[in-house]
Amino acid sequence: MDHAFSILAQTTLAFGLAVAGGAVSAVMRLSHSRLCAWISLAAGTLLGVTLFNILPESAASLRTGEWLLALGSGYVVFYLISHYVYHVCPACAASHFDEATAHRFSEIATALIVALAIHSTMDGLALAAGHECAHGHELGVSLLTAICVHKVPEGLALGALLVGAGFRPGAVIGWVAAVEATTILGGVLGLLLLPTGTRLFWVAAVLAHAGGGFIYLAAHAILGELVRHGKAVVLGGFLVGIVLIGALNFVLRGWG
Repeated sequence: MDHAFSILAQTTLAFGLAVAGGAVSAVMRLSHSRLCAWISLAAGTLLGVTLFNILPESAASLRTGEWLLALGSGYVVFYLISHYVYHVCPACAASHFDEATAHRFSEIATALIVALAIHSTMDGLALAAGHECAHGHELGVSLLTAICVHKVPEGLALGALLVGAGFRPGAVIGWVAAVEATTILGGVLGLLLLPTGTRLFWVAAVLAHAGGGFIYLAAHAILGELVRHGKAVVLGGFLVGIVLIGALNFVLRGWG
């Protein structure tokens, strides 16, 4: 019971932060330079948790071929969704959300919802897998931190798109909440698919798959912002995110 409550609490927290970001966008216009800084920080935390936690934890429980397959599958899935459905993460593709895109929202709404639902479901599933990991304390805290940091600009960017499309504040918040609720769905799926006692192989495979997706998100976000905006802000925020996760791991290991 405590195990299930912990996973649901974590996914609900991530969901709440995304909705809060959407609410901020609904009531005030956030400059893209500030959103860019948030996006870069979020990308750094996602890459940091992948490098410091997900990759070593999953590699320890999988053979090299299995590990590469699981890692690559996560990257490829997000790549295919972004290229053939819609941008899998609004924060990572915020620079693409120009005025023309906003006015076309009714045309892209279904594709956007499908892409974001898959992305957020994977966030929730990753949190559940991190909780199940044999050495899950450091991984769990770092993963929760990275996803929560990432959820704020995700909600901000999605909310900004909806505002640009002419939605009223209440509708913006409702749309963001509906899409981001799939984060909680991912946690529930994790409880069903990865219950306590699940073979470590499957937990590690899910983690590696999530890590591949996070690598895609981080690379897509940082490269997209570097092309369009100031390199100092982008690289600074990105490095701060990586250092934040590295420092958190150092502190947690010291306490352990």
